Amino acid sequence: MFFLFQTFEELTVQALYKILDLRNKVFVVEQACIYLDTDFKDQYALHMLGMDNGGALKCYCRILAPGISFEKSSSIGRIITAPDVRGTGLGKQMVNTAIAKTLELFPDIPIQIEAQSYLLEFYQHFGFTAIGEEYLLDGIPHHEMILWP
Repeated sequence: MFFLFQTFEELTVQALYKILDLRNKVFVVEQACIYLDTDFKDQYALHMLGMDNGGALKCYCRILAPGISFEKSSSIGRIITAPDVRGTGLGKQMVNTAIAKTLELFPDIPIQIEAQSYLLEFYQHFGFTAIGEEYLLDGIPHHEMILWP
């Protein structure tokens, strides 16, 4: 397993297809959530791809600069692991790596996320704190969470 960091322009068509495929399989089909995944933030993101040695995408997230998702915070979004690697620790490894990369790119700036509510404890493990009230995003309960540098 290895992680690649690529801008939108650096992504190959094959890599982009793998990303969209995994996001659709999990966020749309598995979670039975009809939403528009193409939000035009991908073009401004640093994409983190977790690939196995055979080239399969096993986990993914995107890192966004302040001002794209949140005015004064950077963000990590579309955090996802493939169903066949859940429970292996890969998700924790990915989030730790994504946090480190985000703080490297945007030091002294908080990281804000929109976490599905059932994952609050998972993100609290990394130091994120829930802020505000629970809300529905595309029909799924969410909380905004923040990690202070």
